[in-house]
Amino acid sequence: MRSLQGIVAAAVAGAAMSAGLASAEPVNLRFVTQFAGTDPKSPLEIAFVEGLKANPNLDLTVDYREMQILNVKAADGFRLVKSGTFDMMSVQVGAASRDEPFFEGLDLIGVSTNMADLRVAVNAYRDAFNERLAEKFNAKALALWPFGTQVFYCNAAIDSLDDLKGLKIRSFTPSMSELLKFLGATPVTLQFSEVYPALQRGVASCGVTSPTSGNGGKWPEVTTNQLPISVAGAVQAHIINLDKWNEFNDAEKAVLEEEFGGLENQLWDAAISLNQDAINCNTGREPCSGKHTKYNMELVAVSATDEAKIKDAVSAVVLPTWAQKCDSVYPECSNIWNETVGDARGFKIQ
Repeated sequence: MRSLQGIVAAAVAGAAMSAGLASAEPVNLRFVTQFAGTDPKSPLEIAFVEGLKANPNLDLTVDYREMQILNVKAADGFRLVKSGTFDMMSVQVGAASRDEPFFEGLDLIGVSTNMADLRVAVNAYRDAFNERLAEKFNAKALALWPFGTQVFYCNAAIDSLDDLKGLKIRSFTPSMSELLKFLGATPVTLQFSEVYPALQRGVASCGVTSPTSGNGGKWPEVTTNQLPISVAGAVQAHIINLDKWNEFNDAEKAVLEEEFGGLENQLWDAAISLNQDAINCNTGREPCSGKHTKYNMELVAVSATDEAKIKDAVSAVVLPTWAQKCDSVYPECSNIWNETVGDARGFKIQ
């Protein structure tokens, strides 16, 4: 028989445990998105966030804000999560890779010019990306996905890549800038929200973004020619601060990883399915769904010569320039890339 003292001690311990459970607060996520309300992929993320909040296997609240409303710059994403300013962000990897060139290896310009090849590259690099992200920025990528094929919008008449020579063109990654210089253009680094007025005022003659993003940003209002040659996919990452991540228990982490995996798949599918519709709408062609605004840009035919020129740029300037920069801060950079993306896509840094 248990002693009275033992019974009392057990009761006190049980009461303390119950009090602790009762006082536990939900985990609050301060989540900053890149999506503006005009992006047709935005409803996917909004529905996803609502699903997280309603998930019975998660005890959390979500403070969900748009980057544009907060006046946050995409290039600062990794630092803002590391500092704890925000718990989670959707980060444009190429734009933020100025803080760590290794990350741009996911989507170097010209290496993966269609969605199928890009997905192979992303999956090959995922583990190395997360290892470096944890080391440098105390963060974890829960989803990696593309905005879509990155194409040219120009307010000058162009028939091929040769016509870009001498033009000022919006760039948002270091390797994109190398490509533009290889083509004889002058890269102008601009955040997405800065591009419309730059095109309108002649600060830039062309911009590079996805057909969907350009349509949502109303770029066809200030451009005349669409050259739909893809140079990259603009990979994004949903990243979370590791300290915040560790506030969840193992079961909750498993739920979150499964949920973000589902979101990643949805965003890949959307990038693929929306791409051609946006090109059609930008250039006044059918079918053009109600997801994009219809404009009347001139559609420039992509030639085999232009496609070869992009491949030439990869070997001539993109890989050697990136490797030199990346190896200078992370000596294993080139080797890791060759064993992951390079092996998967048939490229090698010499």
